[in-house]
Amino acid sequence: MRFVKYHAIGNDYIVLDWPGVELTEKQIRRICHRNYGVGADGILCGSAGAEGSPFALRIFNPDGSEAEKSGNGLRIFARYLWEQKGKRQTRFSIITAGGPVEAEVNEKGSSVTVDMGQVNFHSSKIPVAGPPREVINEKMEIEGQTLIYSAATIGNPHCVILRDNVSADLALRLGPFIERDSRFPNRTNVQFMKVVDRRNIKIEIWERGAGYTLSSGSSSCAAAAVAYRLGLCDSKITVRMPGGNIDIEVGADYSVRMTGPVTKVFEGTISEEMFS
Repeated sequence: MRFVKYHAIGNDYIVLDWPGVELTEKQIRRICHRNYGVGADGILCGSAGAEGSPFALRIFNPDGSEAEKSGNGLRIFARYLWEQKGKRQTRFSIITAGGPVEAEVNEKGSSVTVDMGQVNFHSSKIPVAGPPREVINEKMEIEGQTLIYSAATIGNPHCVILRDNVSADLALRLGPFIERDSRFPNRTNVQFMKVVDRRNIKIEIWERGAGYTLSSGSSSCAAAAVAYRLGLCDSKITVRMPGGNIDIEVGADYSVRMTGPVTKVFEGTISEEMFS
């Protein structure tokens, strides 16, 4: 089984050509395992498809679950398609379970821009339990702490928690409890956000199905949209994470455009022996 591995500011994915690849949950867990497999934050299964047609993409978390959308994964997949097309094509329409996106490969493949779609804050769309409402500046009690959060979806669910200071320790301690809190029936990605100034925010991330990660594209989009919705930031925002930075533009209708780097790591072949 041939694969290509990339990382997007520390968030690493394995790309497999699909259709033709059908993976079990156990196989996904083994491939993503840092000691017993190739090691990754997820697997991207997609196809280069026919000329001019949209490209289908499935995204798998390291716990074997399937994600609706991944900003870093989409940038990586666009870079992969650009290489498969002999670098002649730079724009790609990609279909995910969380909706269609448009991607453009820039700067000889080192940077990719993705029109990620529209952020929605309504409880019925995310989803969040309780009466129909926009989930903005609500309170939750987690492990003896009162947290102020806003929820959003950009095809996958997010919980953005505003803090004066953020850290990896905070994400590791509280992220697992928030991800599986009963108010989020489909679980949720979690971002702990500090507003630095009108054009910069810092986030620490706990990803649904993956755990603590150095960066996340969809998390950057959700956090930036929440900061803009709360009136704390302007429409152009740099999201700063332990792995690096992503630039976000939020439209008046909360459509989001994301630009960030992609790095190719290596190509290889997965041995059947790994699964035995």
